[in-house]
Amino acid sequence: VQLQASGGGLVQPGGSLRLSCAAPRSIFRINVMGWYRQDPENQRELVASIGRGGSTDYQDSVKGRFTISRDNAKNTVYLQMNNLKPEDTAVYYCNVKGMTATLNNFDSWGRGTLVTVSS
Repeated sequence: VQLQASGGGLVQPGGSLRLSCAAPRSIFRINVMGWYRQDPENQRELVASIGRGGSTDYQDSVKGRFTISRDNAKNTVYLQMNNLKPEDTAVYYCNVKGMTATLNNFDSWGRGTLVTVSS
């Protein structure tokens, strides 16, 4: 399943960015949608996830600054990032788990989008 991610860029500390990631409309069911990030010195880590019913989970370092949301009608997940810090600099990847129209389970990754927080 191909995912379309967008929204990265360069922002000053304290600024905001919004990432989005869309799955095909033909998907039968989407369960968990999430955002991960990876920088050159660390492994890929979970930033935030959201279940089908809207339950959310956040990495401690982004709580109160980032908000994950989803639009089930559009099969799209968003990550609103506020008060960005230099340590948020990373490549961000969306991840979607669900079931295709042919009832096959999938676990797909979007192409990463670079977020750079720097003055």
